[in-house]
Amino acid sequence: MTYQPPTALPRELLDDEEVQRALAEHDFGTVFRVARDRAGISYSRVAAECDIKPERVGTLARGVGRITTFDKVVQIADALRVPGSMVGLAPRPWEMDGLPVHPYDSEIGPTSVRRRTILQAATRTGLAAALPALHRPPEPRRITNGYVQRLRERTVRLRRLDEFLGGGDTYRVYIGEYQDTKRLLRTASFTGESRQRLQSLLAEQAQQAGWAAFDGGRHAEAASLYEESKTAAREAGDADLLGNGFAFLAYQTADHRKAVEIAAASCATITAATPAAVQALLHERMAWACAVAGQADRTERALEAARAALDEQPDGEPQPDWAVWVDSTELHIMTGRCWTELRRPLRAVPILTKALDAYSDHNARDKALYLSWLADAYLSAGEVEEAATVTGRALDLATGIASVRPRQRLTPVLDQLRQHQDVTAVRDVLQKADVA
Repeated sequence: MTYQPPTALPRELLDDEEVQRALAEHDFGTVFRVARDRAGISYSRVAAECDIKPERVGTLARGVGRITTFDKVVQIADALRVPGSMVGLAPRPWEMDGLPVHPYDSEIGPTSVRRRTILQAATRTGLAAALPALHRPPEPRRITNGYVQRLRERTVRLRRLDEFLGGGDTYRVYIGEYQDTKRLLRTASFTGESRQRLQSLLAEQAQQAGWAAFDGGRHAEAASLYEESKTAAREAGDADLLGNGFAFLAYQTADHRKAVEIAAASCATITAATPAAVQALLHERMAWACAVAGQADRTERALEAARAALDEQPDGEPQPDWAVWVDSTELHIMTGRCWTELRRPLRAVPILTKALDAYSDHNARDKALYLSWLADAYLSAGEVEEAATVTGRALDLATGIASVRPRQRLTPVLDQLRQHQDVTAVRDVLQKADVA
């Protein structure tokens, strides 16, 4: 018989909207409180099963503090028997234990039962949450280089989701992948250098999950994942991913001076062996940090370094998939964004306009974001009607995208436009913004 911990939440609590919302937000204090009040699960029992100090459980239940480490999220999910999809994880191993065959479909085997169970969960949490369980390759007795390569190829395929979906949709997929790889590193046996390669993949997956967290507004989780990615990259001896971990942290750091320092640390990892796309990416992030900090000269030098890296790329040089999106069009967009931040609209508008005309609307989230800088540049140049028109396009593209960033970027633009409500185009876009 499958072990059932004494802290397992009853079905009526898992079906409760307040509990579901708390689980999705990793607000475990609320879950602990509700479990005690409505199911009689004491804080001391929760503490014992989740390996948390009893006083810490009580503090969390009073709304003070948060659980932010992903190992602890997994431990709590298992102790409370919370399905993985409800907390952003792949289905836990115990979810598959003892699944009954449907009494009227005796010919259906375990795989079909599992698939049906996962799809039923997907109707509640979104299909994206079910993808890792449906398609992850079966684990061998020992992890080989070939198996790690299969996982890496899977990571490449799943990364394509980010081209069309926001972090609110993709976070559960990416964090589930990260957690599964982390579990393998703890529990599996390895051949040759397969452990080091899996450690490198963990760093890559942590960065992808961190990006989705950042895009979905989970900044603390993003920072934690980026730090864990740096640790994994160091252990794997992967300088490229280490540099990218620094670059991600610089991109979301609010302290402009500190962001420049972190971006400089990312560029310090560049060597003659660093692939061109990675070099360009790290120099771009340096340029952005300097632009936001108002350092025009350093911005221009960093942009020139990024251009040189792309221009001097050796023919046929392999590039890691996580950096292949960095090309001349993307560099032009970053250049225009930097000049916008530096309040140089005469430089920003032409390069952004040309680059965005060639940028597909299929990448709706990113194009909406980039258009916000074009609108901002138009406002700096005093072109109010053009700014309103571009803002309207950005709002259309951002509609329905599970990302907090487009609207965050457009809010100050809309605030500036409100000063010009006598202009018809401005009134129109403000009305659209109120409806969106």
